[in-house]
Amino acid sequence: MNPLLSYSKGTSGGKQKWIPKTAEEGERRAFFSCLCDTVLNSFELRSFQGLNDGKALLFVLINPDIHTPGGLVLRTGSESEIKNRKDRYPQFILCEDSNQSLYSQLLCGLVQRDAIVNVGTFFASGLLRIIKFFEEHWQEMSSNIRTGQMSAWITDPNCKRAVSLILSKQMPDLADSIDLICQEKSWEGIIKKIWPRTKYVMAIITGSMAQYIPALEFYTGGLPVVSPVYGSSEAFFGINMKPLCSPYDVSYTFIPNMAYYEFLPIDNHQDPTCTNRKDAHLKDHIVDLANVKIGQHYELLVTTFTGLYRYRMGDIVLVTGFHNSTPQFKFGQRTNVVLSIHTDKTTEQDLQKAVAMAIQILEPLGFFLLDYSSYADTSSIPGHYVLFWELQLRSNDDIPELDQVKMEKCCSLVEQSLDQKYKLLRNQSISTIGPLEIRVVKQGTFNVLMDFYVSQGTSLNQYKTPKNIKSEKAIEILDSRVVGKFYSREVPNQDS
Repeated sequence: MNPLLSYSKGTSGGKQKWIPKTAEEGERRAFFSCLCDTVLNSFELRSFQGLNDGKALLFVLINPDIHTPGGLVLRTGSESEIKNRKDRYPQFILCEDSNQSLYSQLLCGLVQRDAIVNVGTFFASGLLRIIKFFEEHWQEMSSNIRTGQMSAWITDPNCKRAVSLILSKQMPDLADSIDLICQEKSWEGIIKKIWPRTKYVMAIITGSMAQYIPALEFYTGGLPVVSPVYGSSEAFFGINMKPLCSPYDVSYTFIPNMAYYEFLPIDNHQDPTCTNRKDAHLKDHIVDLANVKIGQHYELLVTTFTGLYRYRMGDIVLVTGFHNSTPQFKFGQRTNVVLSIHTDKTTEQDLQKAVAMAIQILEPLGFFLLDYSSYADTSSIPGHYVLFWELQLRSNDDIPELDQVKMEKCCSLVEQSLDQKYKLLRNQSISTIGPLEIRVVKQGTFNVLMDFYVSQGTSLNQYKTPKNIKSEKAIEILDSRVVGKFYSREVPNQDS
């Protein structure tokens, strides 16, 4: 086999990373997976009855291999596992056409709906994308089930072969039951309704994925959401030892032999993006895994078996306790700067908090925020921050005309929730930052954005919506689907 490089999603920070990979690293990750499975199996046996009599519907998508100019193979960690051990996975997972693969996986899941006991995928954002895909294709899938024949556009041999083993006859009664559910005015609890034996949903919901918790709660109908592990392209970190805890309370127990972990303390008033903290001086502040303190925030550093040395992940962790002698951490949003104009710098963490505050204005009207992103518009003077919001109604109605006053209030509340530096620059007599703008986009827009990034080489399994759009083409995609623009009409109060 050619030596491999792993590659990261390249959406969180805006640049894809190539990470060295060794055979030993593959063995180490396999050990981590086995350990995670052991914890999950123990949790399932303790918590639920009937799981051994059912099936798990876990959605997995792969991309074609990428090759470097020197001939090295680039794959994500999950794709390496699948392609190196093909015999362990259903054939349609080997299909590199994501639409055909996802359609086939959903179709097989519908045919076997009474056997499914848990549903999941890698990230919470991916599960919402799957629900949207199902919303667009359920009628076609129902027709396939009614006639016992797959759609003609499914041409991949792996998909056709795998589905033919499951969809082998006409099933009009099953099609009728699916139609009855999917035609309801609201899709609240759709996962529980379609797969009635489902005990829990599995997806990573911490860090930048936390924004999707309200949407997941809506679509799952109150099912537990299990966030089993936390990891990255660079290294795996920890396992959730209390899988049934609230999505907002998930902590992970570090597995100390996956990498060498070190931690840079961050106090509540410190800017983690501060550039004067040069790497040469970090050793004066770094603590190791055994010496972290409960209640303290840290920036995570990793030294890996594949050659990374004190690599600054950008993740902020909060020590929440210990499992025996091993620290447990809650992961927060990354510290990377997502918006910057003049001397202001707004981090992903700050932006997420501000957006979460503002969207509360629309929740009484039946809205929740499906996804969002941002960029700094410097095409005019002064420049200003732009947020793209995709809103979803709890009913399946089209989004009505948005209330101008409430949307302007959302803009103002985002500004009011940002830091003092931003407020100062907005309050100057000659402002160096203009009023913040929210652009509401059509439903499905962030799926289109994801398709664009996937076409550029991003892995579907690892895709995360970029919170800072740097690609002009991506901004064009979002701008072409805007249905409303709103600006802050209030200058933020510097005293709060």
